[in-house]
Amino acid sequence: MISTEHFHPMLVHFPIALVMIGFLADLASLIIRKELCFPKISFYLLILGTLGALAAVTTGYFFTSEMSGAAGEVRETHELLAFATALLLTVTSVLRIIQLRKPDSKGLKWSAFILYAIAAVCVSITGALGGTLVYNYMMPL
Repeated sequence: MISTEHFHPMLVHFPIALVMIGFLADLASLIIRKELCFPKISFYLLILGTLGALAAVTTGYFFTSEMSGAAGEVRETHELLAFATALLLTVTSVLRIIQLRKPDSKGLKWSAFILYAIAAVCVSITGALGGTLVYNYMMPL
């Protein structure tokens, strides 16, 4: 039987991978303008990464145990960045969906790209803090 405490660790790796590869595809779409597959890959990975991040935040909030001391402080920072990441990804996804209706909007395209970049950095830091909790404090997330 799978314990509910295992839901969060089972889900957290998906948004990390999806967002990072999605951002790299978005970056490639700006560099290689002739290739048509990168914008679609980036969009779909962004949507899947956003859904994965929302699931990871939800399971982390509801199904992980409380921590105190130094581990508790690291967890608070981890949670704050996880919420920020989920919010950034959600806003970026909405902007990219709006961009589908207005494909010629340069401001919308660059706004979404910058938010995607910030979200990629946030998901990396959030994952590193989660790894710190698991490996340095031996806390099951």
